[in-house]
Amino acid sequence: MEINKLVDLNNLRTAPQLSISQEKKLLKELEPNIFNADWITIGIMAPSDDKAIKALQSISKKYSSIKFRNLGSLHADGGVFLKANQKTSNVFVRSENGLGEGILITCQYDKGAKESNTFGPLPLDFFS
Repeated sequence: MEINKLVDLNNLRTAPQLSISQEKKLLKELEPNIFNADWITIGIMAPSDDKAIKALQSISKKYSSIKFRNLGSLHADGGVFLKANQKTSNVFVRSENGLGEGILITCQYDKGAKESNTFGPLPLDFFS
């Protein structure tokens, strides 16, 4: 399956490998959604808590307005699902086997402004 737009990711259980040109194209489409959202939530499916935290930190490094706290206290064994909320800065991680791998970005809006929209799964190194 060719990945040319964010919508092409919608039915995937795990993030595909992307070329540099595909990553640039998807980032160009994704960023206006991130910048126009009131806040984002991030879901990360990863084979370990370390890989999930590293993926989350890559987002904070790329976008200075997206920060999270207490990352050092996070721990879960095996495959994990990490959930982060930009509005509250809260991050939770739980063990969950059988998931795919990737980053899900949900753009959230204040009441009535717009309907939220989820993009992904994007590769764990997409924002690096």
